[in-house]
Amino acid sequence: MSEAVKPPKRLYKYRGFSPRLLDMLVADELYYSDPSDFNDPLDCRPSLDANLANDQLEQVLSRLREQRVFAEMQAAAKSLKYRGPKTIDHIARHSQRQATQLLDDIRYHATDPSYEVDDPLRWLLRQSLEEELLQRYDRGIVSFGARATCPLMWSHYGDQHNGICAGYSVPPEAESSLHKISYGGSRKVLAKRGAQDSPLELEEVIFGIRCKSTVKFTIVQALANRGRSVQFFEMREVSGTFRLRKYALDTDELAASLPRRSRSILEAFEDLTNNDNSFMENPV
Repeated sequence: MSEAVKPPKRLYKYRGFSPRLLDMLVADELYYSDPSDFNDPLDCRPSLDANLANDQLEQVLSRLREQRVFAEMQAAAKSLKYRGPKTIDHIARHSQRQATQLLDDIRYHATDPSYEVDDPLRWLLRQSLEEELLQRYDRGIVSFGARATCPLMWSHYGDQHNGICAGYSVPPEAESSLHKISYGGSRKVLAKRGAQDSPLELEEVIFGIRCKSTVKFTIVQALANRGRSVQFFEMREVSGTFRLRKYALDTDELAASLPRRSRSILEAFEDLTNNDNSFMENPV
């Protein structure tokens, strides 16, 4: 991740239709994911340049694992209202056993001759330390794209064009939290994990090629009374190419046909039906 740079005028978030999407648009929230849950295990993984001897790496790893397990079990005990010296002593012993078991497992696997490294023990210790550091990291990440017309992003994150792409502007106070990802062209904001108030300003919503009219209508209506107006677009393919282009959505046409009642069609024929029945009941 490079140093913060001036972001583009718009950042784009692709999503399929879901309750979380409505939270993002209507409640103006962003969801900051745990980096350890990412599909790519290399994303945000710390790289440890270990200059300690193996026995010292073992001590560091043991201490980190023991501290984390102790903190997690202590939080669980507190939520269950378990208190007292016996509980604390049990948590401490369990934390120590977890750390000891981890080191025993690493030493055992280090004897595997299939590892093609000079020092398997050192390599495994480094891997475990990196994983431990990542689990102790309490910040979440939300990623964005730099353009709304990326076919791959629409396929993978826009539910194969059944979803939407939300466009945000970046207020000056949010710029320092944005960092360009070196291998992509998307950006990310760091914050606490989970749903948080968005530091960005929602400016536009672009609907995918396959997005249903009912989804479009629902989102347009949901954002109708927003304090700052939002523009609506729909994505279309450029004829004869694989390129995409956004066009303004005709919200008036959308509102003219939705919402509807299926029985209203039947009701339009009620008078005719009643007249037919009356004619049959009172023949001339």
